[in-house]
Amino acid sequence: MRKHTATPRGLAAIALAVTTVMTTVSGVAAGEPAAGETELREASGRGLAANIRYTEYGIPHIKAANFAGLGYGYGFAAAKDNICVLADTYLTVDAQRSRYLGPDAPGNRAFGSARTSLSSDLYFQQVIDSGVVERALAEPPPAGPRAEVRDIIRGYVAGYNRYLRDTGVSGISDPACRDAEWVRPITEIDVYRHFYAVATISGQGQMIDGITSAAPPGPGQGSAGAEPAIPADIADRVRRAMGRQDMGSNAIAVGRDGTRNRKGLLLGNPHYPWHGGRRFWQSQMTVPGKLNVSGGSLLGLPLVQIGFNRDVAWSHTVATPRTFGLYQVDLVPGEPTTYLVDGRAERMTSRTVSVEVRGPDGSLDTVERTLYSTRYGPVLSPTRNLPLPWTETGAYTIRDANHGNLRGLNTWFELGRARSTREVQRVLARTQGVPWVNTVAADRQGHALYADVQVVPHVTDELARRCSTPLGSRIFPATGIPVLEGSRGECAWGNDPDALVPGIFGPSRMPVLNRTDYVANSNDSAWLSNPRQPITGYPRIMGDIGTERGPRTRMGITAVEQQLASGRFSRKDMQDLLFDDRSWAGTQAAADTARMCADFPSGKAPTSGGGTVEVGSACTALSEWDQRMAADSRGGLLFERYWLKIARLREKWRVPFDPADPVATPNTLNTGDPRVRQALGDAIAELRAAGIEPDAPLGENHYVVRNGDRIPVHGGHGDQGVLNMIVPTWDPEKGNTEVEHGSSHIQAVSFSRGHCPDAATLLTYSQSSDPSSPHYADQTRLFADGRWVRSRFCEWEIWTSPELRLVRLRER
Repeated sequence: MRKHTATPRGLAAIALAVTTVMTTVSGVAAGEPAAGETELREASGRGLAANIRYTEYGIPHIKAANFAGLGYGYGFAAAKDNICVLADTYLTVDAQRSRYLGPDAPGNRAFGSARTSLSSDLYFQQVIDSGVVERALAEPPPAGPRAEVRDIIRGYVAGYNRYLRDTGVSGISDPACRDAEWVRPITEIDVYRHFYAVATISGQGQMIDGITSAAPPGPGQGSAGAEPAIPADIADRVRRAMGRQDMGSNAIAVGRDGTRNRKGLLLGNPHYPWHGGRRFWQSQMTVPGKLNVSGGSLLGLPLVQIGFNRDVAWSHTVATPRTFGLYQVDLVPGEPTTYLVDGRAERMTSRTVSVEVRGPDGSLDTVERTLYSTRYGPVLSPTRNLPLPWTETGAYTIRDANHGNLRGLNTWFELGRARSTREVQRVLARTQGVPWVNTVAADRQGHALYADVQVVPHVTDELARRCSTPLGSRIFPATGIPVLEGSRGECAWGNDPDALVPGIFGPSRMPVLNRTDYVANSNDSAWLSNPRQPITGYPRIMGDIGTERGPRTRMGITAVEQQLASGRFSRKDMQDLLFDDRSWAGTQAAADTARMCADFPSGKAPTSGGGTVEVGSACTALSEWDQRMAADSRGGLLFERYWLKIARLREKWRVPFDPADPVATPNTLNTGDPRVRQALGDAIAELRAAGIEPDAPLGENHYVVRNGDRIPVHGGHGDQGVLNMIVPTWDPEKGNTEVEHGSSHIQAVSFSRGHCPDAATLLTYSQSSDPSSPHYADQTRLFADGRWVRSRFCEWEIWTSPELRLVRLRER
């Protein structure tokens, strides 16, 4: 270890005081902070080169003279923190899980619904065999990746492979994949297939098992193959199935009319899985004069997806538009793989997919399966509560609007270079690559933007009325999922002149709102992005209008309006708004629940099993609860266990929803409903069985364990309306002992300090998935304490980090 005091011009006075911890990367000494841009440019002329400046909590600030070098530094640093998660990603998109893990091993749920590795491999092998990614790569921009994006990915692959080459599989510190034979070098196509898997996760990715298990009816199946009757409650069934997702988000952008400094302010709060391939990883990516952006990326996608630069900050929220549609095709009698369009027969295309499978004795065998497709897309079997039988007379297929979408790579590259919310809007319209999220942004000039400019099937309400099948007529109004008649050519998706590809809506048809007070979204449709200016006029497939809003939407709007009524926002105010941990359901129902509890005859609450349970101290715990899900809040766990049992119960409110008062309604808990009363009894019984007192502080039984340490977790379930959403794993014997998904990469960004953004960030589960890393749980402990990480964006901020560590990475 050496200390270096040589400094770049203009930073000498600052950097003289910096102690840089020197490392060695495969014999290449990490250089002094004064390596300088000249040396970096010279090194880049001889090969790949990047400087990685690590600041507090292991956040890398990656600087290179060109985009290939930038990707190189990114790939190396990302692999160093998360090699096992990334290797599992490439194992998945390369259709190799069954070969190494066995066919019955779980699928990688980060990239779709496959329950087993075999189903996953069959699906991804047919993606590989189809050549869809290669065809998209062959397209020029904007359909294909820009040259800068290609360079970043080329460098990323070299950086990932450099880390793996230097470390060796046996030298990996994470036991999850140390010495694993499935950890291997990657190629550029692996990265593009990874992005494609992410882009299609809301479409075909939800239907993987339905695609891989679809098979034509056997000869003579007869009446056994008849299509079953559509259940009366089919819309509710499908809504429930499609609603079981492990992603959500909040985002709030405040403009100059709502901030103390008259500049923009953004809160980005995506709710993503805490484990696996959809974890975020934080970095700053800089090519001087060409790109300088900081924020979070989904692991393995070397572009900032949620972040900020000098002048603009943006975030995304999972959006309501459906990105896929279904078609029902009529089959030629006696030919179950031939269908009719306008009376003409068309043969389905078939592809026999082969995957290698490891047996219990370690031997390898080959499994083959024939998958079928129509002009609309793959044929399906029943899935996601959708009755989609393949009979002798008909079949169902799925069309994914994100088929062939690599455009999103260009979108996120260009967002990193935007200088205003207007430019953000232009980027979204120009690239048309955002696959399934809204965009919320704020800029230095004090503008706030909401834009649901994403990939959406061109299914107008008129087309749905004219072409819906009986199943489509039942589910489209409630779910937005179109099921159209594939036997009629006129029922094909439409086209817009400003759409880059056929079959999607153009950006001029998308919901957009520019404001100078605020916009917000918490995974509801565009309608109430600002209740002072509701957005209407978009088709049903993009979301509903004039319907009940979710509890987080109501909490977010209420919190923002209350802050604006008492004073303008600062960045700190926005941070406090999120970590206030207020429960919207608690504010609406806790008092009535406590009174209901106190009124139970003989102090006994009914249960759903027909018995009763002593209420004990539960009524007092509820009446004294502060209606927050803070770690020290008493009574919060009892309320959450109770509320989750009735959250989706429509009849729980006495006052129904009123579209003229959409934030305040519905309200007034219906404590006379037996299901509400029994839910409280069941919750009391649950806590008693787990040995948890009703008034125990939340953090005692709402925690994660990292390397043997229990770390309390504050926040609550989205069904409660807690903005700091945490969806935990309930252990009947211990309480909530792990987090499935919830608050992840959080950022609060303002623009009040000269040219440097004024930002605070937090990666709740920390930078590394490796238990041996010092950055495995350091930010998780910050999260437990309600503390944030000071962002270091400008050069002087980076160089003055008390934990600065510089790694110079070179490769010829």
